[in-house]
Amino acid sequence: MLRWTTRPRLRRPAMICAFEGWNDAGDAASSAARYLAERWELRPFADLDPEEYFDFTTTRPRVRLDEGHQREVVWPANDLLAGSIPGADRDVIVLSGTEPQLRWRTFCGHLTEVAQAFEAEIVVTLGALLAEVPHSRPVSVIGTAVDDALIDRLGLARSSYEGPTGIVGVLQDACARAGLPAASLWAAVPTYVPGAPSPKAALALVERTCELLDVALATTDLEIASASYERQIDELVDEDDETAGYVADLEARYDAGEVEEELTDVSSLVEEVERFLRSTGDN
Repeated sequence: MLRWTTRPRLRRPAMICAFEGWNDAGDAASSAARYLAERWELRPFADLDPEEYFDFTTTRPRVRLDEGHQREVVWPANDLLAGSIPGADRDVIVLSGTEPQLRWRTFCGHLTEVAQAFEAEIVVTLGALLAEVPHSRPVSVIGTAVDDALIDRLGLARSSYEGPTGIVGVLQDACARAGLPAASLWAAVPTYVPGAPSPKAALALVERTCELLDVALATTDLEIASASYERQIDELVDEDDETAGYVADLEARYDAGEVEEELTDVSSLVEEVERFLRSTGDN
């Protein structure tokens, strides 16, 4: 159920969606969405009732103590926030949520309902995948869409992926069926640091999203976090000779233009997305 708390008035909004879980390597996509919502000081206006979309034996609620030391249960959330982008002539809606287990068609139907209610000009979904890339080089981001006009206007690619998909893929399909312009942005995260949050990949998604929406945003704090992330991974890599050799080989290939050519080739990185999805399809 979609639960409204208020109905803001929005100008030419874009809608950005990201989900913790299957399509969120390095927490990059969900971190990027939260970062945008915080920097733009967006306010909640609706959410999706977790009771209808989660198996709580799989995604369990958490207990925490509030400021008065009273226990409270925190349920998995899919919150919709909205507001103005400073210095821009458009507003934005951001969904920072968790991939549900149940009723995906109904879930996505509510999101397209929100986009249509506010006449959103574009829906942008964010994702992150594990790929053969070095942590010490620029993060590659691939943008895909199904609408030819959108592909041409924004320099995106058409995905030919067939196989298991996550809520990001289902939402993209729901947008297409609803006649909503939609694009998907994916950042590549190194395979050898799969469990570490990647502010560097989050930064790449933030920058590409702002470029897509033609808006400006200062990201100094995220840049500092990205530099710290690189230093920490450098230290971990240096502690293991095998990993150090593997990363050095990736860096050498990148610097020679081999990896860069592979990753800047749209079709090649789309294949990386597809390989990632297939490899996690049974998990």
